[in-house]
Amino acid sequence: MLQFIAPPLPHFTTCGEDTYLAGGKHADRSGIGVFDLLVVTRGGLYMAEDDLPVVVPAGGFGLLRPDRAHRTTEPCREETHFYWLHFQTLGDWRESDPANPASLPQLSESGYSTLVPFAHYLPQSGMLQSPDAAYSRLRRLLALQAEMSAASHWRRQLLFQELLLQLHEETSLPAGGSYLAIAEEAAAFLRRHFRETFTYKTMSDELHFHANYISLCMKRAYGCTPLDYLTRYRIEQAKRLLVDTDDAVGSIAENVGFGSFPHFVRCFGRLAGTTPKAFRMRFRRPYKAPHASANEACP
Repeated sequence: MLQFIAPPLPHFTTCGEDTYLAGGKHADRSGIGVFDLLVVTRGGLYMAEDDLPVVVPAGGFGLLRPDRAHRTTEPCREETHFYWLHFQTLGDWRESDPANPASLPQLSESGYSTLVPFAHYLPQSGMLQSPDAAYSRLRRLLALQAEMSAASHWRRQLLFQELLLQLHEETSLPAGGSYLAIAEEAAAFLRRHFRETFTYKTMSDELHFHANYISLCMKRAYGCTPLDYLTRYRIEQAKRLLVDTDDAVGSIAENVGFGSFPHFVRCFGRLAGTTPKAFRMRFRRPYKAPHASANEACP
């Protein structure tokens, strides 16, 4: 299972399709610098990435890393048709190893940032639950590849993201990595309900896990408790309102879920390193009345 951190999302590079007769082999390559996604429609590919077998039957997919050697371990047993797609990411990615878990990204604690980092996962092989939907997206990508307009580039990226989302949703984390899924589900719950009064019981009832277990999952994944995560998210929303609106600071504190104004100011100072008012002034230019033009004579 590979974990990708966004933003930025992975980006599409190129794609194609190929058909091998019985006895045909996929090319052996090493360190090609891009992820290689293989989607087989009929037949089967028998490959390995270093010493890890990657077998892709009809209706399945295989994902080869950009930094390892991959080779054919067995020729095709029958005529095999498959799509291939290359992509890359400028963001962080890593193997999701239950024995050496990777922490998920935390929210920013300084500056004006509304980015909410998240992780998504792709297994190195699996079966498609809706293969026809994946084939349709790949055929459309191939058709768009012949067009060179800016709009076609945009549509290719959107189609590619739809394909990745399908792979993400149709596969699940391994049992050893379930804490990551619980932590992300808890984080999503906190973002949805950040304006409401938080209780561990409400979160526990919503997610159907004991509050202590949810806290352990979030500490392991994000390095903070659910309440710490919620506070950081509320402060990020307050920063946005301070810059984008003229609402009173007290009103903003209430809007983002703080029941106590002094508590809001303390949390803001601890996480942003300044007061809400000073933060607003840092990103707001003072209003200056326009000067009268030379042609406008005074009465």
